[in-house]
Amino acid sequence: MFRFPAPMRAALVAAEAAAAQGEVPVGAVVTLGDRIVGTGGNAPRARHDPTAHAEIVAIREAAAVLGRDRLEGCDLWVTLEPCAMCAGAISHARLARLYYGAADPKGGAVEHGPRFFTQPTCHHRPEVYGGIGEAEAAALLRGFFAGRR
Repeated sequence: MFRFPAPMRAALVAAEAAAAQGEVPVGAVVTLGDRIVGTGGNAPRARHDPTAHAEIVAIREAAAVLGRDRLEGCDLWVTLEPCAMCAGAISHARLARLYYGAADPKGGAVEHGPRFFTQPTCHHRPEVYGGIGEAEAAALLRGFFAGRR
């Protein structure tokens, strides 16, 4: 089946659920050890909230579940390279590691655009691992946007 870790599979399921709701198919999960403590799919249209990106939704849920604003020791798994807003939230949440699937040369802010974590104003930099489940995440996005054209 899939050749990548279970948290990325869970993020892909969240992305598929977002697509089923007419949202751009991006999904994210926050893990603490082997436990998923937050899950999110893109939901800005459904929530009438431009900040309801998958990463933000998952971070908010994890913070509520754990009862703390700093998610030290937690990892974020997301299907698409985070934008600048989400990279800022990742830094503020003090997430230990970021794992993402597809690169986003147009809107990404980790390895593209502003390269948020390399900026001197960034006070916390997670370890970053890209390309995990990339083909599956990219296929979801291509399929979604092809259906819109």
